[in-house]
Amino acid sequence: MDEIVIYAAGEIHSAWRDELREHLDALDVDAEVVGPQEVHDRSDSVGEDILGKQPGPRYRDLMGARVNTLRTRVLMQRAELCVAYFGPKYKQWNTASDAGAAVAQGLPLVLVRSEEHVHALKGLDALATLTVETLEQAAQAIAYVFE
Repeated sequence: MDEIVIYAAGEIHSAWRDELREHLDALDVDAEVVGPQEVHDRSDSVGEDILGKQPGPRYRDLMGARVNTLRTRVLMQRAELCVAYFGPKYKQWNTASDAGAAVAQGLPLVLVRSEEHVHALKGLDALATLTVETLEQAAQAIAYVFE
């Protein structure tokens, strides 16, 4: 089986990507999992790191977001699949934005969300290729592609 490139959209504060990788490995799925910068301080400071000191917090955030958007677009265009994880904690605006971008570019989307988020994510659920409740289920669905 060939390697699949998966864009892992979701919060960067927990190790959920490692859990997804472990499930994929256990199922012998050869996958490269890419995604947003997982070092939070680097993600926040990258705009100023590249472009220099900004005149205030609004511009610092905006320049950081633009550099991070460049990363997201490039990596998402390399991907063959997007897994969007809505976990139990943290704000999920970036996850929703990335999932919408994946749908807009025609990238198959596996939406991972718990039962408690059914109502909140109903619109995105309707656009997803597949919706599951766990990362293990997402990995099983990806493995199925290669049976």
